[in-house]
Amino acid sequence: MPQLIEGIDYYVNEEGLVVLTEKFLLDRGYCCGNGCKHCPYGHENVPGDKKCDNM
Repeated sequence: MPQLIEGIDYYVNEEGLVVLTEKFLLDRGYCCGNGCKHCPYGHENVPGDKKCDNM
């Protein structure tokens, strides 16, 4: 797995959580189903019971 670059592939939010960027997610090539904040695939693989209003 290639080395991730902070500010390009991810950032750390105010709560200290790692957030993947849209660029990283596009490069990965598919929706993982985890409800990523910047999902460019419309959360297509997120199960209905895991979806929330802000997705």
